[in-house]
Amino acid sequence: MNRRTFLRHGVGSVAGLAALSGCIGTPSDSGQTLTVAAYSSFTGDGTAGNWLKSAFESETPEATVTFQTTENGVNEFIQRRSQGAPIDADLFVGLNTGELVRADQQLDDSLFAASGDRIDGSETVKSALDFDPAGRVVPYDTGYISLVYDAEEVDEPATFDTLLKPQYENELLTQNAEGSDPGRAFLLWTINQKGPDGYLDYWNQLADNGIQILSDWGTAYEAYQDEEASMVVSYSTDQVYYHGDDVDISRHQVGFLNDQGYANPEGMAQFVNADNPELAREFMSFMLSERAQAEIATRNVQFPAVEGVDPGGDFGEFALEPPEAVTYSYDELVGNVGGWIDDWARQIVSN
Repeated sequence: MNRRTFLRHGVGSVAGLAALSGCIGTPSDSGQTLTVAAYSSFTGDGTAGNWLKSAFESETPEATVTFQTTENGVNEFIQRRSQGAPIDADLFVGLNTGELVRADQQLDDSLFAASGDRIDGSETVKSALDFDPAGRVVPYDTGYISLVYDAEEVDEPATFDTLLKPQYENELLTQNAEGSDPGRAFLLWTINQKGPDGYLDYWNQLADNGIQILSDWGTAYEAYQDEEASMVVSYSTDQVYYHGDDVDISRHQVGFLNDQGYANPEGMAQFVNADNPELAREFMSFMLSERAQAEIATRNVQFPAVEGVDPGGDFGEFALEPPEAVTYSYDELVGNVGGWIDDWARQIVSN
C-alpha cells in the first residue's frame, strides 16, 4: 500500500519506505492481544501507530497491541478470504473507499463486520467522511489531494485546463493509479471534473504536455525534491512537515485546482470472525477520542475525522483545507472504479 511517508529535511531518500512486514510488538504472557493490520508507514518510531499502541496499552493494561503490516495492504486479506485462509488479525486500519469497493466486489461474503454503531464516539465523526453504507468502516482521518509546486519556477495553475498550457510542459509528476492512493485519488478527481466520457481525452492531453507517471508517492516526491519537475501530486498538509528556517517554503506551495481538493478519508474496520472483537471495538473508540485524534493528525499528517478536534501547533498553522472538497461515494464507485482505472492504465500508462 502506497501511503504517505515523508522525506526528512535535507535527506535524499524516502524516510520509512522500508517494509515492516510481519508483526510488530510482543504479546504479553497474560491478557488479550489485539492484532492490527496496517500499512507500513503507520508504524515505526514516531508514528501514529506506535503512539496508539503505547497509549492504549497504558489505559488498558490487560491488552497488548501488535501490528501486522503487508506490502499489498487489504489485497492480501481479500486473497486470504477468497482462499479460505485464516485472516490472523482483528482490525484493519487504513481502508479507503476504493479498497472497500474492491473487497466487496471480489468476495462473496464481507471481509469486515458491521460494528460502526457499536463504536463509542462514532457519532462524532464528520458525516461527510462516512463512506461505507453498511456501517462497517469508521473514518479516523482524511487527507486532501492537491498539487505541491515550486513558486520560484511556475505560477500556481488555477484549473485542470491550465495544466495543459505550454508553460507547464514536463512540469507535473503524479503516481500510478493502479497501486498508489494519491495517484488513484488524482485520477478520480480528473474523472469528477471531466466526466467518465471525457477523462481519457484529458489524460491524453496531459501526456502530450509531458506529465510523468511514477510508481508511488515516495518515488514521485523524491523526484520532485531532486527538481526533476516543478509540481507533484501530493497532500494539502505538505507545509506541516516542510516549514522552518532551514526550508525554502516557496518549494512547498499548495495548489488547489479549481479551488478544490480531493478528499481521501481513511477508515478502520473489524474483520469478520476476529478473535477479539470487543477489544477491537475498544481500540477503535480510543482512536476516535480527542486526544488520539490530535496525535493521529500530527503524526500521520492528515486531518482529524472527529468534529471539533484542533491539533494545534504546526498542524493548526500550516495544514491547508481546500475551499471545496470533492470525492466519489461508495455507490458511485461500485461497478465503475475498476473499469475507469483499467481503461486509464491501458490507454495512458501502457502507451
